[in-house]
Amino acid sequence: MKKHLNCLWSRPFAKAILLCGIMAILGWSCKDGTKQKEPPLRVGVYYFDGWAGKNRKADDPNESWAKDVPSHVTRRMLEDFPEREPVWGWWDDSLSIMERQIDLAADNGIEFFVFCWYWRDTNGPINPEVIESLYLHTSMNLFMKAKNRNRIKYSLLIANHGGAEIKGTENWEKATQYLMQYFEDPQYFTIDGKPLIVIFHPAEVDNETLDRMQKVSINLGLPGLAIAGCDNKPDQNFTFKTHYNIGLGKFAGAEEHDYADLIDEHKKQWIGTEEQPYIPEVTVGWDKRPWENKDGSGRQDWYFPRSPELFKSFLLDAVSWMDEHPTQTTKERIVLVYAWNELGEGGYLVPTKGDPGARELKAIGSVVSGK
Repeated sequence: MKKHLNCLWSRPFAKAILLCGIMAILGWSCKDGTKQKEPPLRVGVYYFDGWAGKNRKADDPNESWAKDVPSHVTRRMLEDFPEREPVWGWWDDSLSIMERQIDLAADNGIEFFVFCWYWRDTNGPINPEVIESLYLHTSMNLFMKAKNRNRIKYSLLIANHGGAEIKGTENWEKATQYLMQYFEDPQYFTIDGKPLIVIFHPAEVDNETLDRMQKVSINLGLPGLAIAGCDNKPDQNFTFKTHYNIGLGKFAGAEEHDYADLIDEHKKQWIGTEEQPYIPEVTVGWDKRPWENKDGSGRQDWYFPRSPELFKSFLLDAVSWMDEHPTQTTKERIVLVYAWNELGEGGYLVPTKGDPGARELKAIGSVVSGK
C-alpha cells in the first residue's frame, strides 16, 4: 500500500488530485494549486452618493462656502468637522475616484457595494429620464464605467423615503422592470442566483406587491429576487430581514454616548428564522451633528465616538453569531455594513483627512482574511 501511494505521489497529476482532496477536507479551494480558505463572512457596504451635484445653498449670496462643495455638505461640516473630508476631497463625481474606491474596497475584503437608488417621481409614476440624470446616482453610473469594476460586485438599496417614495403595487412592478437592466448584469450580487435588493422603509410594501415583483423577475428570465426588508414586519413575505442602521437616542438631544451601547442595541436585533433569515447589519458609527443645527434647535440625536477596535470586535461578534445561529441567517454568511460614505451621519469607511489610514476599513480586511 505504501509503495502504491509513493508511486502515485511521484506522478504530478495524481499528486494534484491527492492535494485537492486533502484541501477539500480542510475547506480550502484547490484553484490554481493554491490553498484558499473560505472567508468567515461576505461583506457588503451601503454607499450613499450625497457627494455629487449642486449644493442646496449654492445660489444663496449669504452662503458663499456652498459654491464649491457638493450637495450634502453643510457649513457645520466645513467648520466643525473638517476631519471627515475624504482624502480625495468632498467630491466623488469622477471616474478616477470611483476606481480608487473600488480598489480600496476590494483590497480590504469588501465583496460588494449596495448603492442607494432613488425613485422619481415621489408618490407618482416612474420617470426614467429624471432617474437617469439624478445626481444621487452619479457614483453608481460611474461604477458601471469603471475599468476595474470586476473587482467587486454591487447591488441596490431602494431608498423608499421622503422625496423618493414608491406608492402602489403597479409602481413597484414598474420599478422592478426598470431595474432588470442591473439585475441581469453578471456583476450584480446574487444569493442562490437571485439578485439581492434591500428596501428601506418597507412598511407599506404588502405581500401582493412582493409577489408581483417576484413574478416580473421570473417572467423576464430570472429565478426570482432575494428581497431584504429593512426592519420589515414579521407577516411580510420578504426573503430576508435586515437593517440600514439601528438608532439609539434619536430625537433625545445631542449627547455623547458610548459606541458600545450602540453595538449592544444592534445585537438585540440579530434575530432570524428559517423562513426569513436575518442578514446582520454592523454600523461603523452614528454622529449626525454635521447635519444638525449648531444652536440645538430642531432634531438632535445622541452621538457615539468611533472606535476601530470596538468595530473590529463588533464584526467578530457577527461572525460568532452566524456560527452559533446558522438557521437564522443566510448560508452565504453575509454581513451588511453601514456605511461606506455616510459622512454626514458618522458612518463611513473611506479614508479621510482625520483618518487617512482608514482604520475601520482595515479592520474589515483583517477579519475577512482571518488574520
